Amino acid sequence: MPLTNERGLLSKLSAKFSKLSSESIRIPTAEQKSGFLKAQRLAYDCVTTIEKEMRPGWTEKQTAKRMDEYLRDHGVKIFLHRPFAWFGEHARFDGYKRFTQFHPGKKILKEEESFILDVSPVLDGYIGDIGYSSSLIKNSELDQGMEYLLQLRKEIPKYFNSSMTASEIWWKIDADSKKAGYDNVHSLYPFAVLGHRVYKVNLPKLPLPILPISFASWFSLQGSYEFLTHKILPELLTPDHEGDKVGLWAVEPHLGRGKTGFKFEEILVVEKDKAYWLDDEVPHVKKYQN
Repeated sequence: MPLTNERGLLSKLSAKFSKLSSESIRIPTAEQKSGFLKAQRLAYDCVTTIEKEMRPGWTEKQTAKRMDEYLRDHGVKIFLHRPFAWFGEHARFDGYKRFTQFHPGKKILKEEESFILDVSPVLDGYIGDIGYSSSLIKNSELDQGMEYLLQLRKEIPKYFNSSMTASEIWWKIDADSKKAGYDNVHSLYPFAVLGHRVYKVNLPKLPLPILPISFASWFSLQGSYEFLTHKILPELLTPDHEGDKVGLWAVEPHLGRGKTGFKFEEILVVEKDKAYWLDDEVPHVKKYQN
């Protein structure tokens, strides 16, 4: 099925079912926040460690494999999705026709290019889904994009703490980023997600269900199982989502300009009367605010 048809079908499903209840719609305990923080920090340790190893000539597949090895060496056995590495213009997803094209490929990293690393380990049952943008040498286009994203990062908790629906947050970020001269790359994701809920997961006791290959290949089998058993659509921050905002969200604004794509992804805690990032000691904040 062509990507445009897939996206249209997913949008219709999202609009219809986004208000379903979900066990993830709850205020996390201190113990849970500690577990997610540990998982998220391991994920960031992974990408910043592999970043130091990367050299011109590395391929996306090679990089994704090293991230997988690092996480498994640090006790990770389950992933929400497989590690991703996107180099240069690949991080913009221009011209993609199928979701399988998002997978790391044979593209070779050039010294002047920026890149995105995205990993989603599950540690002790807690999901640590993160995205990280960087470059081997200074990249002014990336620096400008990350400066904009860090300003957006300051605004996002305010949006979630307001009366805005998840749908209105999606469209607010879309309109503002385009006005600022950026392309909305996360609109090309499955369900056009700006983010998704995270929660403590358990290994399934029954055989894992199978999704259509173009969607299932985006997630691990464990990820497919988790989203299905949590009803999928209340868990995704889509342009059509009207459900409750309370809970833990992995928020991942992904933008582009020129030949460069850039994003961050980290966990946002949303309670009844406040919203805040789980951790402010994240590498993109320390790197691009200095």
